[in-house]
Formats: sequence, C-alpha cells, structure tokens
Amino acid sequence: MPRPPRPQDDTTRCVEELRAALALHGITLPSLGLDLPTFAGTYTPPVGLVSLGNCNAATARALTAALRRAAP
Repeated sequence: MPRPPRPQDDTTRCVEELRAALALHGITLPSLGLDLPTFAGTYTPPVGLVSLGNCNAATARALTAALRRAAP
C-alpha cells in the first residue's frame, strides 16, 4: 500500500516549480527553499512554508517587472 503524500513532498514540489517558473524569466532566488522548522510544528493540517530568502535589488526589480508583465 503506497504511503500518503507528506506535506514536505508537496512543498518541495512547489519550490521546484517556483524555481523553474522564475528561471523562465531569468530570475534566480539563491536562498529559495523549504522553511524546515515549520515541519516540526503541530499544525492541523500540516503545512510547510516556502522560504523565499533574500535577493539583491537587481533581482527584486526583475521579479517586479515580471509580475507587472503578467498582471492583467
């Protein structure tokens, strides 16, 4: 019997998808990853946070421009 998906599996997949989507716009967030302490909590339902981390001003501007282009 397959084991049920773990919250960290879904969050890891989310991080990978976000990293790939950002890369399509030439954007890299070096510290993008899982916020591991959130998996130690007793939240119901279990959740994990995505750590976007820090970026320099040029990356923030590129992210802003990409979001503005994608807005309706």
